[in-house]
Amino acid sequence: MLLLRAAAIAAGRRLPLPRRGCSRLTPGNPAAGERRGAAAVLAALLGLGAALAYGERRRRVAQAAQAPPSRRYPRYTREEVGRHRSPQDRVWVTHGTDVFDVTDFVELHPGGAEKLLLAAGGALEPFWALYAVHNQPHVLELLREFKVGELSPDEAPPDPAAAQDPFAGDPPRHPGLRVSSRKPFNAETPAELLAERFLTPNELFFTRNHLPVPAVDPGSYRLRVEGPGGRVLSLSLSELRSRFPKHEVTATLQCAGNRRSEMSRVRPVKGLPWDIGAIGTARWGGARLRDVLLHAGFGEERAGEWHVCFEGLDADPGGAPYGASIPYGRAVSPGADVLLAYEMNGEELPRDHGFPVRVVVPGVVGARSVKWLGRVAVSAAESPSHWQQNDYKGFSPCVDWDSVDYSAAPAIQELPVQSAITHPRPGAAVPPGELTVKGYAWSGGGRDVVRVDVSLDGGRSWRVARWVEGERAALGRAWAWKLWELRAPVAAGTEVEIVCKAV
Repeated sequence: MLLLRAAAIAAGRRLPLPRRGCSRLTPGNPAAGERRGAAAVLAALLGLGAALAYGERRRRVAQAAQAPPSRRYPRYTREEVGRHRSPQDRVWVTHGTDVFDVTDFVELHPGGAEKLLLAAGGALEPFWALYAVHNQPHVLELLREFKVGELSPDEAPPDPAAAQDPFAGDPPRHPGLRVSSRKPFNAETPAELLAERFLTPNELFFTRNHLPVPAVDPGSYRLRVEGPGGRVLSLSLSELRSRFPKHEVTATLQCAGNRRSEMSRVRPVKGLPWDIGAIGTARWGGARLRDVLLHAGFGEERAGEWHVCFEGLDADPGGAPYGASIPYGRAVSPGADVLLAYEMNGEELPRDHGFPVRVVVPGVVGARSVKWLGRVAVSAAESPSHWQQNDYKGFSPCVDWDSVDYSAAPAIQELPVQSAITHPRPGAAVPPGELTVKGYAWSGGGRDVVRVDVSLDGGRSWRVARWVEGERAALGRAWAWKLWELRAPVAAGTEVEIVCKAV
């Protein structure tokens, strides 16, 4: 259960940021609201940039146009542009080689201020690529009225020393990702974008890396499938594609540490401070692990407790790869839909997400969906990997870092039911009137979420949210999240404490 407080404050009054988990929703004064409302209508009619054409800005642009070309605009480096990320420091963005100050447009952005601020201090192109409505002539024409400078052509080239960095070969990433660590790279989908689409765009899907991203040549790639008695099957990428029927599964993957920042507000815990965005849903395509194991000569039943171990091609400085395992019964179950995936949302797997082949284990913690898969082994024991034996396990609250015994707890597999609020966010400001609450709900193990309840008074009374998007699934195979929404009136001057729970 996620606790989020939201307050609709009386007109013209702003309060300090609230305590943890709180979000203040602050309407402006009526006159300002009318001005914003008119501008918002104009913006909605014309698209992004509609509110850019105001008098003073036009006069400045006209004056700049009359100046000699050499003095028309100052030059800035990307580092200088990157210092302007908030209304207090001004909000600058770039498009092509031009620099724009869009501070005065932030509150008028039809998609919400928080979405425009994702590009603050950087380029617009990666965000506009996701929203084609921006690619219209009048948007660029009006955007030019916010131009304040141009990018310097003399920016320093990359440091040659970076070639010695083991992470120097990592792929480029979307600037909208919220980064928890850069080396190794770990980043989540911004909460503002999580519930915008049922399928998370590949470039905005959360990234959980433990080691540098390996550079794998698809032409020489081989997947080894091994078992007791020296049995070995070696498959090229083309053989994996051609020998086995392609199977597609829409499944949500979630990092075990998702929402760890909320845990730390109750009691400090170690690990990356994930918010609610270390989760995403994609349409995965590839060969069933079951088909590959049966082809390799392993039967559907094995006496005793057996496991299927996975090793990635990413390795630490000592050569130890990332590894994990799942029970053998899940691996060969026709209803478990475990994949050796080579496609993500209809495209070749991106490097950050396991190119050329990864495991996808629906309904199970993301740590078992090993990326850059190099080896599959049928074994009488769990994976000996550090990440299977000494990480990704759950303990009682009485256990701390001085008393923890990893061998005493089983490795996490299926995850519990949960729901999260993606809108409004803590610290958000919204006008009084109709409040829209959005979020996601998901459960591990293929268990279907049948209802999401939302409370606006801290749990004293409840309303049922409506589904926005989701897929019908067979019993026990509800692998994907559902997106939900609730609309409710909210009056100025009232305290609103929003709570959601999934069933």
